[in-house]
Amino acid sequence: MVRKYFRFTGRVQGVGFRYRARYAAGGMCITGWVRNNRDGSVEMEAQGTEEAIDQMLIMINRSDYIVIDTIESRKLPLEECESGFHVL
Repeated sequence: MVRKYFRFTGRVQGVGFRYRARYAAGGMCITGWVRNNRDGSVEMEAQGTEEAIDQMLIMINRSDYIVIDTIESRKLPLEECESGFHVL
């Protein structure tokens, strides 16, 4: 299990990014959250297996409307008691 922080830039707001992330997370037993930032970027924390998180990112990027220009990421400590994936 790993937990990762992501910051996405590009055409990532107003295109269903957060709801696509929630859908992908639910199908892969990933916990965490996703939210829009005032600067037009999207932040996300995802916890699950490395493979599940990679697949989640692929699913998010498959949209015709979402255009990810950059992804910043870093590993975080695990959240032991977290449940579900939430849109904030």
